[in-house]
Amino acid sequence: MKSGSDVNWQWYKLSELSAVQLYAMLEARVAIFVVEQNCAYQDLDGLDLDAEHLIAWSGREVAGYLRVLAPGTRFEDPSIGRIITTKRFRGTGLGLEIVAKGIERARLRYPGRMIRISAQKYLEKFYESFGFRNVSEPYLEDGIPHVEMLLPV
Repeated sequence: MKSGSDVNWQWYKLSELSAVQLYAMLEARVAIFVVEQNCAYQDLDGLDLDAEHLIAWSGREVAGYLRVLAPGTRFEDPSIGRIITTKRFRGTGLGLEIVAKGIERARLRYPGRMIRISAQKYLEKFYESFGFRNVSEPYLEDGIPHVEMLLPV
């Protein structure tokens, strides 16, 4: 089993990804959000075009992923989302690293701004460990309970 330190972290704009890299990224997202979670939803939502994408590579395999969205894209605040750790890398601490790197990037790009996320309800405590606070009642997003969370400046 690999640990988070055995991966290569890389930030991309969508146009910087090769066809093979783009395929691997989308394959990992669909494997988790559509297949694993048994949720038919539109993963390609138009927000990837302007997002910054963080991919944790283990060779050619995606170990983890997230995207950073600018203020006014999904929320009025900058946000991070589509956060995944692929099966082989779960339990290694990679998820903690991904979120920390996403927060760092959002703060670098949008200093002095709060960060807002739409979190799956069962992960609320995980995000609270980074300082996020629940700012909504639970709601269904693609049939899965979510809460909106905000990370203060």
